Amino acid sequence: MDDTQAPDIADLTLDELRLALAPAIADAAIFDGWSDAALEMAAEQMGADIDVARLAFKGGAIDMVFAWIEAVDMAMAATFPEEVVAPMKIRERIRSLVQFRLDAVAGQEEALRRALAIMAMPQNAPASAKRGWQTADLMWRLAGDTATDYNHYTKRAILASLYGATLAVFVEDESEGKSETKAFLDRRIEGVMKFEKVKAKWLNPDRESFSLSRFLGRLRYPAR
Repeated sequence: MDDTQAPDIADLTLDELRLALAPAIADAAIFDGWSDAALEMAAEQMGADIDVARLAFKGGAIDMVFAWIEAVDMAMAATFPEEVVAPMKIRERIRSLVQFRLDAVAGQEEALRRALAIMAMPQNAPASAKRGWQTADLMWRLAGDTATDYNHYTKRAILASLYGATLAVFVEDESEGKSETKAFLDRRIEGVMKFEKVKAKWLNPDRESFSLSRFLGRLRYPAR
């Protein structure tokens, strides 16, 4: 008997079932939206009991969307272990991680457009922001970031914004090979890299440049 054989769909936990069904729900959502009809189609395709599937997504559409995001997260983590990203420069690490996510949903733009609309609903916005933060955190950790100070938070906030803006371009991009999205992503990453360089310069206590604190100190205690 092959011990690596995938478990039967009926033997999965609810959390495992959510992730197993998520890609098929996304495919169905292209036509049916993130609806019970999409869930039924996915369950039938995967051979899952529809009542159990509904239990796995008792939060409705937003639960389906979040499961889809989590499934992409897991696929990304499996594709970019430490030995893969180690030879890359930080710029290329981030670009590759974002591009992986775009490639993972290529052909599902309509499902993505509807998912973004659901996430933007007032009742879903707080949870969606948290979900976006978790994805940005995962990307930075895969990229090798170990910051624990406030940089930890600023980096994730910036990347979440960058990724969200890129998705907005991606869903409307009809250019050959999504060239407009790729160009947009490159420009945004270049901007982030420039910002990080400027920030590092200003936060370097040994830099030979203007210091506001030293200047104020001299005003208060002028040299004699």
